[in-house]
Amino acid sequence: MHVQEWLETVPAVSVYLLVGVVIGLESLGIPLPGEIVLVSSALLASQHGDIDPYILGACAIAGAIIGDSIGYAIGRKGGRPLLARLGGKFPKHFGEAQIAMAERSFQKWGMWAVFFGRFVALLRIFAGPLAGVLRMPYWKFLIANVLGGILWAGGTTAVIYSVGVVAEAWLKRFSWLGLLLAVLIGITSMLVLRNRAKKAGESKPPTGEPEPVPAAE
Repeated sequence: MHVQEWLETVPAVSVYLLVGVVIGLESLGIPLPGEIVLVSSALLASQHGDIDPYILGACAIAGAIIGDSIGYAIGRKGGRPLLARLGGKFPKHFGEAQIAMAERSFQKWGMWAVFFGRFVALLRIFAGPLAGVLRMPYWKFLIANVLGGILWAGGTTAVIYSVGVVAEAWLKRFSWLGLLLAVLIGITSMLVLRNRAKKAGESKPPTGEPEPVPAAE
């Protein structure tokens, strides 16, 4: 079942909690599809009035900030042995190559890696724990975490919700154009296939008659 189809079957409160928890766990360092759940929920909110986009965005922001902060605390306490254990459990996400890339990003960009890491799936998982492991000052981490969480979670919710509202209104208004276009495409495809089949039949030798043999030179 598609994520959005499944979300349509649960109450609005459950959608808010699901978004906050999934994004929080992803930010904490657990590989989960936080962005997919957020986009699907925002799109669902644009189509159903039961889901408030403001509450949805607030839950997403809270999950992002709280999850990242917990991930920072775990990373600071666990240190590099924590990354080694995670690498054994999630080699595709916490393998040596992924950790090395994330470390280079942190060394080069510092707190900006936490901020912009929100918009990159791999860094979104790494940001909190790795910032703790590398002993980034918490006040720097907190500023980048809060600003990045608001811009990513709140911005994604607002953009997807707005696009969904516009798209739904456009489809309702111009649904007959879509139907007409589908009919025209169907008729054209049928005519093209019929024409090709006719040409293929004309070029094929009649059954029972041998194909002409080229005269010897």
